[in-house]
Amino acid sequence: MSNDPFYFSGRSVFVAGGSSGINLGIAHAFAAAGANVAIASRNAERVAGAVAELQAHGTQVRGYSADVRDAEAIADVLAQARAAIGPFDVLVSGAAGNFVAPALGMSAKGFRTVVDIDLNGTFHVLRAGHEHLKKPGACVLNISAPQAFNPTALQAHVCAAKAGVDMLTRVLAMEWGPDGVRVNSIVPGPIGDTEGVRRLAPTPEALQRMEQSIPLRRMGRVEEIAHMALFLASSRAQFVTGAVIPVDGGSSLGGGRDLSGSQS
Repeated sequence: MSNDPFYFSGRSVFVAGGSSGINLGIAHAFAAAGANVAIASRNAERVAGAVAELQAHGTQVRGYSADVRDAEAIADVLAQARAAIGPFDVLVSGAAGNFVAPALGMSAKGFRTVVDIDLNGTFHVLRAGHEHLKKPGACVLNISAPQAFNPTALQAHVCAAKAGVDMLTRVLAMEWGPDGVRVNSIVPGPIGDTEGVRRLAPTPEALQRMEQSIPLRRMGRVEEIAHMALFLASSRAQFVTGAVIPVDGGSSLGGGRDLSGSQS
């Protein structure tokens, strides 16, 4: 079993935003593969529920309540997690926010909130997490979005924030490479039964239109994003850094999505 590149026994993984959705799925995948896992999210109740789920895998699990927008708070929980499970082999930054609105219908506060969560939050997690990474050998994974490279009407805030996340990924891959730390972005496409899809496709008609726009003609699954995370963190990807990798069934190939039917 120890020769299996996807066996993470004895390794430590921290997932920011790990109490729900895609990020919780990633935490489950690493715990199921033998890793000790720490998660952090704003909602203490959700964190407690996620920790209870993750403990079923039989590895060490820790959960912390912190908002990625608060640099001091996230730095504190990263330090606590490192003390509990050791230096991180894998650091995942996946906290995100979104809503559908035209730029002229969006307040400055609304725009700033998404940028604060998606971009500034990612910087806070990575900046404070660097000292707790295993060097050499650690893997940093940012969870991006197709809006990072496909202009999408009604998504000015997300397009700006996630483009920043992908550029941050590339810059830190350059800066941290000499430490033996790899930094990559995963770009999930439409993933079924997630909060993101519920917000962008709130009606059956919008959901069907989204599904039909995907070349593979189906929604993605949370575990398919988790599988990419496992691959990028494994020895099979040890020469991969600074990459922005869509896992989207080809949905980003046609450009930005039509979200005109998503507004309430």
